[in-house]
Amino acid sequence: MKLSSVVAVAGLLAATEAAPSSQHVLLERSSSKPPNFLFILTDDQDLQLNSPAYTPKILNRIKEKGVDFTNHFVTTALCCPSRVSLWTGKQAHNTNVTDVSPPWGGYPKFVAQGFNEDWFPVWMQNAGYDTYYTGKMMNAHSVDTYNSPFIKGFNGSDFLLDPYTYSYYNSTYQRNHDEPKSYAGQYTTDVITEKGLGFLNDALEGDRPFFLTVAPIAPHSNIDPAVSMSDGPTIMEAPISAPRHEHLFKDVKVPRTANFNPANRTGVSWVNNLALQNQTVVDYEDHFYRQRLRALQSVDEMVDRLIDRLEESGEIDNTYIIYSADNGFHIGQHRMPPGKATGYEEDIRVPFFIRGPGIPEGKSIDSVTTHIDLAPTFFELAGIPLRKDFDGTPMAIAHKSASIKHEHVAVEFWGTAVLEGIYARLGPDGATHAPNNSYKSARILGHGYNLYYAVWCTGEHELYDLSTDPYQINNIYPFHNGTKAQKFLGRPLPTVLNRLDALVLVLQSCQGNTCIEPWHVLHPDGSVKSLRDALSPKYDRFYLEQPKVEYEECLDGHIISNEGPQVGYQYRHGLSWEAWT
Repeated sequence: MKLSSVVAVAGLLAATEAAPSSQHVLLERSSSKPPNFLFILTDDQDLQLNSPAYTPKILNRIKEKGVDFTNHFVTTALCCPSRVSLWTGKQAHNTNVTDVSPPWGGYPKFVAQGFNEDWFPVWMQNAGYDTYYTGKMMNAHSVDTYNSPFIKGFNGSDFLLDPYTYSYYNSTYQRNHDEPKSYAGQYTTDVITEKGLGFLNDALEGDRPFFLTVAPIAPHSNIDPAVSMSDGPTIMEAPISAPRHEHLFKDVKVPRTANFNPANRTGVSWVNNLALQNQTVVDYEDHFYRQRLRALQSVDEMVDRLIDRLEESGEIDNTYIIYSADNGFHIGQHRMPPGKATGYEEDIRVPFFIRGPGIPEGKSIDSVTTHIDLAPTFFELAGIPLRKDFDGTPMAIAHKSASIKHEHVAVEFWGTAVLEGIYARLGPDGATHAPNNSYKSARILGHGYNLYYAVWCTGEHELYDLSTDPYQINNIYPFHNGTKAQKFLGRPLPTVLNRLDALVLVLQSCQGNTCIEPWHVLHPDGSVKSLRDALSPKYDRFYLEQPKVEYEECLDGHIISNEGPQVGYQYRHGLSWEAWT
């Protein structure tokens, strides 16, 4: 059954509820001047494979000096959609930037959606900040598109440009409104380090607070520009380190977790069809992993130098320093070649460390947070009123925060999964893209449960209990592998699945507050605030009657008419759950 005007309906609460205020002082600061921000954003950096453990300066100077958010997730495990969501505070289904290149994504789609006029750096400038950026912004921001139009919102910028973005020794940058400049022969992270230090000096000389983003490509795969511009498939090879780091980590291997090249098939769709990797492939993946760690060493040095400069300036005590990545990464898990784009833990969990004025040192916070929450968090830390159209909520860095606690992450994807590395091939045609990788899902961490539930465009489903199956090997969805589970979370499994499907149904078209408080969509009286509340037997009939998440077919982009019902019955009929009791 299809609905029209589904997005407007799903956003009803967002349009009628006011955004929480952030006019109050969130944290006590030693300066009356608004705080500065230094944001380091890496590319494709894993958390689950333990790469942060190999960056001691970042750990010592950011994580150990501040707070580590241990349950921080991205909502789309692909760089361009994730970055656009980060800088707009909106889920990818609301930006409709869902891929790395046109027609579904990339810089041209970002511009076409109107975001160049209305996004984070513009908002920060309007709030009295100087803004600076160097490194990778987003895909398809290229030598052909960089001035169509120029990116707005920065006092100073020096962007990496495609098709040279991912070449460690043949990069091209474009400063302010200047012509692109080649840095062939120079190591790209060292180039970014000098540019970042230059912008930091510019920012420190100004009278206004600043927000500086430094975005190196490490540890992303290396792509030869000549190959990427050819008609053949783009080969994404192992990253390249600076010569001074080539000797490191000779004996390090990809963590041999239970889901690394498992003996039995796991997952669904294309993942379930992957063959067991032979020793040659496994050895290559270990090499690939070591190269990622080596490439991160220059980032570690870069962070050290930036913080040294802040300390020399005297502004360190009035500056928030944030470290994170645009998405995670897998290498060999579930037999997958290197890459991202799945909803598994390796791809959606990323490091998130923050230090700054009023933030305690050496603290870990296990609250669920996402990249959708970053723009609201930065607003709150800067004392800027929150926007009503944010799909996220500030992260609970201090007790005075306007943060709304949530236990869910809306994870979504459209199109294909890119396979990386020299052995990344599917089938006899040697395809480097895995089809049918569209899915809607929810990652849920609450009292007494730790779940991942996904509905794929193929009609397949996944349900993992990560409290007993942390590596997502045993899909317990009914009838998977010919068996049917009986009870789950103390209830018959089908009744739990009805709740999970209803949650994903709301999240797949949520807007504003409906993304933060999806249970309020299903129970407007406020009686249900969590999955635990929703599991009450008195709601069984209500959830049984809800429409299910479904797709017409597997498509490469976000087309609402292809994605089945978007909200529960009660929005169509104006009824609450009591009507079903």
